[in-house]
Amino acid sequence: MTEYLCNSLGYSKQAYYKSLRSSNEGEERERYVLSIVEEIRRDLPRLGVLKLWKMLNANGLEVGRDWLFRLLHRHNLMVKMKKYRVITTDSRAWRRQYPNLVKGYKIERANQVWVSDITYLSTGKGFVYLSLVTDAYSRKIMGWEVHPNLDSDGPVKALYRALENGENDSFKNLIHHSDRGGQYCSAVYTGILKLHHVSISMTRDGSPYDNAIAERVNGVLKREWLNDISLKDINDARKHVERIIQVYNKKRPHLAVLGMVPEQAHRDKKKKFARVMF
Repeated sequence: MTEYLCNSLGYSKQAYYKSLRSSNEGEERERYVLSIVEEIRRDLPRLGVLKLWKMLNANGLEVGRDWLFRLLHRHNLMVKMKKYRVITTDSRAWRRQYPNLVKGYKIERANQVWVSDITYLSTGKGFVYLSLVTDAYSRKIMGWEVHPNLDSDGPVKALYRALENGENDSFKNLIHHSDRGGQYCSAVYTGILKLHHVSISMTRDGSPYDNAIAERVNGVLKREWLNDISLKDINDARKHVERIIQVYNKKRPHLAVLGMVPEQAHRDKKKKFARVMF
């Protein structure tokens, strides 16, 4: 992260503290911090104040949390959240449902539990859908697909991408968790999981809290990027989603993994972010 803030952005801690000693100390300090915030938000346009504060302080640019809040509020740089809701779960496949294997389950490493979910995206030609497969430990998006309808083809393609990005020798001990939508209960989808010796887990009552990590990652992509982009059509959506997922995996810090980015947390073998699933 130090390299991201200092080398990539062209700033240094020495320059920061020199600005504090200037005759216009307060004004120079504000301009300096605002310029860094502007650079960070070019890739992470909806990164909130708390994460910005932690990122700055972790790299030696010491600012107060409340001071940063007031600064961004004064310059109209606070993130405004938008709420949308579309039902994407088809629960008619109850007879083929699998048990919930992760409720109260402790996650201690990458590729131990993957969570999958579907959300919608609005384009100039109507709704399209985004399927994600996310590693619950590191929050890294392992696989994705933008698709035109709610059949199983889109989630299947996202799953194949995840399997290609994963480590083959870890699949035997991997659990795949999803809601009880028909897409995930389909013979094709479950057949792929069984073929790779992946255990199948599903929510029991349809509550979003039973798949909270997947819902949260969907929300991050939409609130911080996709809701602010005018998508022309499905091809435009695919182009933006691919770019955004690269930024999310490689640049966006997560409090759940102690401020690391998902890519780093996924490959880190020393740090522990053990947590219990809902």
